[in-house]
Amino acid sequence: MNATGEYKQDTYSFDREFTKANMPVEYIKSGKKDQRCSKRLVNFRIILTGLVALLTTCYMMKNIQEMIGENGNVIGTFTSVIVEFEMKYITNGTMNGIVFALYVLLVLTTLTQAYLHCSTTKEQKSQLGEESTSESSASLFSKLTFGYCTKLVMKGYRQKLDKKDLFPLNEEDTSACVVPRFEKYWNQEVDYIKRSCVLSTTKKTDTGNEELKQQPQLVKCLLKAFGPYVLGAAMLNLLSSIFGLLTPFVLRLLIQFTEDHTNALWEGYMYAILMFGLTIGKTIFETQQGLRNCSGERRMWIAISSVIYKKTLRLSNSAKKSSTSGEIVNLLSVDAGRISTCFHNVNYLWTIPFMFCSTLFLLWQTLGVSAFIGLGIVIVLIPFNSFLVKKGKDLHLEVMDLKDNRVKMMNEVLNGIKVLKLYAWEDSFEKQISTIRDKEMGVIRNQALVGTCMHLAWCLTPFLVSLGTFAMYVLIDPENVLTAEKAFVAMSLFGMLSWNLNALPHIVNHYVQANVALKRIQTFLNKEELNEEAVTRNSENKYAVTVDSGTFAWNKEDDFILKDINVHIPEGSFVAIVGSVGSGKSSMLSAILGEMESMSGKVNLKGTVAYVSQQAWIRNTSLQNNILFGKGMNKSEYNDIINATALRTDLDMLSGGDQTEIGEKGINLSGGQKQRVSLARALYQDADIYLLDDPLSAVDAHVGKHIFDEVLDKKGKLGNKKRILVTNGVSFLPKTDMIITMVDGKIGEMGTFKELIDHKGAFAEFLDNYMINKGSDKEETLSGNDEASILSETKDENSNTVKTTNDINETDNKTVDKIIDEESNESGKARSAVMSFYMSAIGVPLSVFILIFNIAFEILHRSSDVWISQWTSDNTTHINGTVDTTQRNMRLGVYAGIGALQGFVLLLVGYGVSTARMNASRKLHKNLLRNILRSPMTFFDTTPVGRIVNRFSNDVARIDNEIIYQFKDCIISAAVVICNAVIICFGTPQFLCVLLPITILYFILQRFYTVTSTQLRRFETSANSPIYSQFAETISGTSTIRAYNQQGRFIAESAGRIDEHKIAQNSAGVVSRWLSVRLQFMGALILLFVCIFAVLGKATLSAGIVGLIITYALEITGCLQWVVRVISDLENNTVSIEKIQEYTETPTEAAWEIPEKEPSSSWPEIGCIEFQDYGVRYREGLDLVLKGITCTIQPNEKIGIVGRTGAGKSSLTMALFRILEKAKGKIIIDGIDISTIGLHDLRSKITIIPQDPVLFSGTMKMNLDPFEEYSNEEIWKALEHAHLKKFVDGLEEGLDHKCSEGGENFSVGQRQLMCLARALLRKTKILVLDEATAAVDLETDDLIQNTIRTEFSDCTILTIAHRLNTIMDYTRIMLLDAGNISEFDTPSNLLDNCESMFYGMAKDAGLVKSNR
Repeated sequence: MNATGEYKQDTYSFDREFTKANMPVEYIKSGKKDQRCSKRLVNFRIILTGLVALLTTCYMMKNIQEMIGENGNVIGTFTSVIVEFEMKYITNGTMNGIVFALYVLLVLTTLTQAYLHCSTTKEQKSQLGEESTSESSASLFSKLTFGYCTKLVMKGYRQKLDKKDLFPLNEEDTSACVVPRFEKYWNQEVDYIKRSCVLSTTKKTDTGNEELKQQPQLVKCLLKAFGPYVLGAAMLNLLSSIFGLLTPFVLRLLIQFTEDHTNALWEGYMYAILMFGLTIGKTIFETQQGLRNCSGERRMWIAISSVIYKKTLRLSNSAKKSSTSGEIVNLLSVDAGRISTCFHNVNYLWTIPFMFCSTLFLLWQTLGVSAFIGLGIVIVLIPFNSFLVKKGKDLHLEVMDLKDNRVKMMNEVLNGIKVLKLYAWEDSFEKQISTIRDKEMGVIRNQALVGTCMHLAWCLTPFLVSLGTFAMYVLIDPENVLTAEKAFVAMSLFGMLSWNLNALPHIVNHYVQANVALKRIQTFLNKEELNEEAVTRNSENKYAVTVDSGTFAWNKEDDFILKDINVHIPEGSFVAIVGSVGSGKSSMLSAILGEMESMSGKVNLKGTVAYVSQQAWIRNTSLQNNILFGKGMNKSEYNDIINATALRTDLDMLSGGDQTEIGEKGINLSGGQKQRVSLARALYQDADIYLLDDPLSAVDAHVGKHIFDEVLDKKGKLGNKKRILVTNGVSFLPKTDMIITMVDGKIGEMGTFKELIDHKGAFAEFLDNYMINKGSDKEETLSGNDEASILSETKDENSNTVKTTNDINETDNKTVDKIIDEESNESGKARSAVMSFYMSAIGVPLSVFILIFNIAFEILHRSSDVWISQWTSDNTTHINGTVDTTQRNMRLGVYAGIGALQGFVLLLVGYGVSTARMNASRKLHKNLLRNILRSPMTFFDTTPVGRIVNRFSNDVARIDNEIIYQFKDCIISAAVVICNAVIICFGTPQFLCVLLPITILYFILQRFYTVTSTQLRRFETSANSPIYSQFAETISGTSTIRAYNQQGRFIAESAGRIDEHKIAQNSAGVVSRWLSVRLQFMGALILLFVCIFAVLGKATLSAGIVGLIITYALEITGCLQWVVRVISDLENNTVSIEKIQEYTETPTEAAWEIPEKEPSSSWPEIGCIEFQDYGVRYREGLDLVLKGITCTIQPNEKIGIVGRTGAGKSSLTMALFRILEKAKGKIIIDGIDISTIGLHDLRSKITIIPQDPVLFSGTMKMNLDPFEEYSNEEIWKALEHAHLKKFVDGLEEGLDHKCSEGGENFSVGQRQLMCLARALLRKTKILVLDEATAAVDLETDDLIQNTIRTEFSDCTILTIAHRLNTIMDYTRIMLLDAGNISEFDTPSNLLDNCESMFYGMAKDAGLVKSNR
């Protein structure tokens, strides 16, 4: 991923390929051949070693059998069968010959491999070394032990890792392989559903859309695509389970051995080695299964995310209305992950029942019918647990709905943050988001309660089973004595049962969440798609664009937006579409593109299409990439387009030229620049048909004239292309071939300019009323014979309109201005300060409470086992065949009492954890939201919205659902290991000699792993955000992507970003397995030594103690892995805490309110503004954009602010609102220095109508009055003055009409009028208009100007204007140039000076006579 967010080939890979290319081919092939031979020999040697070991063992067993004779049955049935087979079929001579031959082969293999290793040159090793560290090129032994990861772990410990250090994905795990495989089955399923006769049985959704009652089954397709992979993991899981079930048998034999002091020591050693071997085998199968599961999980996530992404590109408008961007992002970030996680756990669906039945059967063999009491207890608890599971599912659904709403609103707030700050509305939206969060926390509280009950039930079930079973066993028959053999074999089986029962709620919870996620994704995938057949592409058609009897609507259920549309546009025509606000101009282009629902009629396009939307869609990449838009570079054509769109001067001003990174949504470009970049993109595509939605509205008059001449006119670059231009200007209309007027969704008039003028209809009347009588002579404006009066062909030499050099500026020597900062990727262990930050959010007393009672629970749990050990060693309960019932009942009662205490402590732990979860979630989200809303605009300029949304979705979700439980597990795991080690040392003090070196090795491994793993998880987190940023970009730009037919390129780019993320995820996963193997081996060593010490001390150790220490040694094998795993998982997830902490500690704006400096409620009273040597810069270290502005604006003055792009117009207004803070000087309003008062005290007293109108989802009333300060009468009055009353009154719900996300159910002009209504409601003494009427037609513009003149007649007005005619009656004109005031005088004085820059601009706009 490059700095601008474009996916590109990894430079490391390129360097590696370059190195290969410069080495002799034979040289490389030779090295590879030797390496492959060496690997095969290693694998062969491992197999030979295994065979030698197996045959040698068999040989020894055979000899042992002969030696011990009749006592051979002590070896066990399994061993006896093997020995019998060997004695029958293998003689001593045969055995010796086979073993000798294998040893010879083993030695030869080793020598050959050593020769190949020595013969490989240093250069070959260097060139091939990279490949040798990956899984695909590793030896069998290295794969089984993950030895190929050691180099990465060591490097990560010593230094900061780089992306090139990560393991590449296996080819079958990449998007290029996974997605086609899944899509094959998905498309088959979709086709099957379509063929099925289900269209006749449809249902209505909440939105009224018709959807198929029978839906394509996503889970079926996932099983078909990845089912074989599941079966492979299932086989490994089965083997692992079998090895685990064999362990209690060996434990029984070992306890029997210690009870019989006449047995030979070698027998005990054999059992110890067998226990060691079973543990190692179980480890290998478990880790390989885990690796396979992780790979399958990755594949499933890739498949699901790809189908969601592709569906997003095909959604219809009605589907978009019901699927907000926040919901769609949640589908990708949360739901897809929950479904894919199920792959990791899918084998538990059969493993848990299998292990439960197996352990129950073995318990029956051990304790008889008493074992079935445990089954009865489990059955009794099933209804209770089922109720909890169902309740948990319902609560999870509720939480996800609230989460969707919260993330959706947060996404809207972030996209409209500038407007919120300008209006000082942050408080209102903070309360709205907090209200949703409070509801979410209420449901999470109920979730925690249900989870506590479920955890209590599942944790106590194993104890209840053991209590009931032991009680039944000793009470059912006086002859039944609870011996060590029976008790600890049963306890070992209870441990397995406990693990499975404890795992079951987590598995059930995962599947409940996955089921909810599956339904949500299936519902989304079933949503209506755009009808691709709505627009035909018949190249034989007579006309370039044809619309016959077209009726169109945005949704099938809505009223028709366009009716009776009949348009036939010939080849090479230039067509203009005009009309009032909301008349259907932009909808006409959308209908031609196929973006609207075609209710009747047909649309045909002859050729390719390029589209320029009314609100330019700009990507977060370089300016050049925004223009090229996936097409290869043609330098000559590129230069011509830069000149034609007047971007040359802009490139010169940008520090990195055309390589300058453009922020999200073009944040570092002006409105005019964004529109020209969008136009340049369209030109570079060299399409046949150009659909242009008012691209000249946001540019200055002289720039608009230049673009028309160089691009749109017959002599321009598009002179021979089909052009359809939506426009609110009329000065260019005489040069069009056809004009279409839209009135209420219908075509009012259609013809040439002259035909419409001669017709004397509405169009001619409009021109007569709004052009001729507005300051220009009739002959000058509408002379058909002298078009120069309308659009001067003479370029003003003084204006320096466009710089037209032939070549693009070389940017090699320029420092590229990097807008978006790379996400921080600190190396090393997560800071202890991060956990302190989290614990402070929980509350220190509560943290101590959780710590103490978790330790208390583990002590009680171990006490019950110790009590059983003492019970089995107590000979007083059974004397001379007589049972001491008092002693027996005392033992049983104490055991039950310990269990009751465990339940009570577990309740306290559940309460503490639930409270801690609530405290942390509430406090961290509150602080995060509070700080984000108080961050300056520079933060949002340099931080992608997707990255911030990731904090509020993924990171907050981890804090809500995971981290507190991992924190608890860390305490429990540490307590378990310590308690087990203490008890083992108590039983066999010799173990201390082994414990010390193993502990040292353990901490070394933990240290190495944690440092590397934390870095890898940070890579994973950093690679995650670009996926969501591109996803959010795609959602907002789907119409543009579809218009250019670029879906394939965006899908490929998304796949590239996903693969980058999965590379980091895969590396973290295999390093985790590397640790697992080594910890399991350490645990196996502990078990081996404990067994050996038990064998050596059988004369002094009771059977109860032997059973206890070996049981705990078996348990410590898993505990060692668990403790590092949970600590590592916690530290990896603390990246989420770290990110949230980072975002809660970012610099904030000045205080919103300063009570001691608060101005009076009537301030500003007169509206006098004074600039004193004022200077401002965008960010620290950049040049000043305003350089010493000094002027005074008197009360009630109307000031027009003009200037070319980059002159500082918008910077001046942003400085007035303190969006940009001063670098020098001051601004004084009515005697108060604005830098001394609170931001809200300032911003709430000034009103702005911004250039980009922003609406938020909610009611119209909320959008106008979020603080509910005004009455309905005042709101209706504001709407009337804003010329929206008729429109709103016609809506069914009136002021309660719901605005969709971003106000997409309103036209841009209507959104602009809503902003005017906001200003009318606030009615402050100072009003700023930032090209507020650019998106409305001239008639509406005239009405707005009249409203401003009347309603704000006693106010000071500052207007940034591109339409100079709107400011010609203003008091004074301020012309800015390069951050300085170049001209500041009355319009008449400036026009009287033919040398003034303003005069040149007015002449370009046709506002002065050409001969003046």
